[in-house]
Amino acid sequence: MSHITLTSRGKVVVATMAAVAAMGVTACQGSEPKPEGKAPVSAASQAGQAGQDGQDGQDGQGSDATGSAGGEEIGSKAGSAGSAGSAGSARCESSSMGLRVGRADIGAGNIRYSLVFTNKGKSACTLNGFPGASLLDRDGQAIGKPAEREGAKGKPVTVAAGGSAHAVLHTINDGLSDKPCWKSAPLVQAYPPGSKEAMTARVSSGLRVCGDEFTVTAVTPGAGA
Repeated sequence: MSHITLTSRGKVVVATMAAVAAMGVTACQGSEPKPEGKAPVSAASQAGQAGQDGQDGQDGQGSDATGSAGGEEIGSKAGSAGSAGSAGSARCESSSMGLRVGRADIGAGNIRYSLVFTNKGKSACTLNGFPGASLLDRDGQAIGKPAEREGAKGKPVTVAAGGSAHAVLHTINDGLSDKPCWKSAPLVQAYPPGSKEAMTARVSSGLRVCGDEFTVTAVTPGAGA
């Protein structure tokens, strides 16, 4: 058997040739076509995308008032928070409120009545702005026209459980205007600010509007006069 003796220079040449051969094999393997499909996604990338998708979904629901039930639910919660004022309480609803009309306060040709809303619920709620108010006869038929708004909107009023807030109905005495008086109304129908549910209260002595002057103020704290 023959032997090949390599000098140090020969060993370097052989090692270099072996390295080149290895690189050639690797290059051939790297050039093989890969199956089509998406590149692997890291867990961090998936979490980031999921968070973005969730934010996009929330943005879509919040901006679409006629969206799905989920969007409507979010919109409703946001509306409640927005109407609650600094106390953070929900808006007062007709279903948890009581209504009464105070006694006539007459002076200088003006007649005013307190329209009192009482919180019959178990937690505080908020009234903000003007209530709707109109007069009814005993059969529930409207008398005249609904009250017009008088004065500024004011600030939100937080009504504690069992507490009250009020608006003021205003008209004038007979004879101060050429316009005729309406017939006396035994009932007042009112809507708390922001509510679409009507409430009704009796007026023991009747409420008569004269001179077509019938207005209502924004809600303020307390039961009024």
